[in-house]
Amino acid sequence: MAERDTTPDAPGGTPVKAAPGEGAPETGATEAAVILPETASLLGLIDKLSSLLERSELVELEVEAGETGIVLRKPAALAPAAVTVAAAPYGAAEPAAPAEPAAPISTAKAVRAPLTGIYYASPSPSAPPYVTVGQQVAVGQIIGLIEAMKLFNEIKSDASGKVVRMVAESGKLVRAKQPLIEVEP
Repeated sequence: MAERDTTPDAPGGTPVKAAPGEGAPETGATEAAVILPETASLLGLIDKLSSLLERSELVELEVEAGETGIVLRKPAALAPAAVTVAAAPYGAAEPAAPAEPAAPISTAKAVRAPLTGIYYASPSPSAPPYVTVGQQVAVGQIIGLIEAMKLFNEIKSDASGKVVRMVAESGKLVRAKQPLIEVEP
């Protein structure tokens, strides 16, 4: 029986067999794992992006190529935001400035996009927006439209209160679960 190429660069898009100890996870089975070259290159790309994210000050990295997309987040991005105070470097000659009072914790609730598409804040370019900053909204009130697959979907608020921030920009692509507006009760 001829041995197959064990490198990720196997010609012709044929499956690559990795022998135990050569990157294949040992599961106790005698058969080697079969890894397609596309999968191997994707896993290598994910490893490279992950190390790039760890070495940078970024907390989130989103990459899209064709129909494939990936979002990598540091664990700190999932934790609630904490107030940090920048310290002066060692040996700084300047006296430390008094700490500013911490900003009040926001109680605003984000109204998120239920689907991916183009967000529109008003029913037509010449019409006023459905909601504006400072306006009161009620649960079930239309806050905008999302165009997806040539259909316009009315987006309704799932929170009531005062609009404190318009997050999404009209005419721009929004992703599912992306905040559209922030409402404070």
